[in-house]
Amino acid sequence: MSRDIGFAKEKEVADFLKKRGYKILETNFLTRFGEIDIIAKHKKTIVFIEVKYRSSLYAGAPQEAVTSSKQKKIIKAAIMYIKLHNINSDLRFDVAAVDDKSINIIESSFEAPENSYYL
Repeated sequence: MSRDIGFAKEKEVADFLKKRGYKILETNFLTRFGEIDIIAKHKKTIVFIEVKYRSSLYAGAPQEAVTSSKQKKIIKAAIMYIKLHNINSDLRFDVAAVDDKSINIIESSFEAPENSYYL
């Protein structure tokens, strides 16, 4: 996927979330561990959202691209964000599965390990 398409889909998802009561805190938060596409607040929860787009299901569903390796990178980047902003609230990791017809937000798609002393 070209970066232009990726950014366009991330903006679509951000607009979609805003209409559903999310407050977008940051987009494309970049760290040495990786990037978080969208960081938002929903009610009292900080939500880290990975956007995955597929023009067809030939390569699988969008959410299938969020592998355990990708999840670990997102969790490490989230830890940096949490420390940087001194956050002490509930957290959630969602995936926005996007195709040409719909946006599906998969809440609590994955979690940080229970023994994550750094969270």
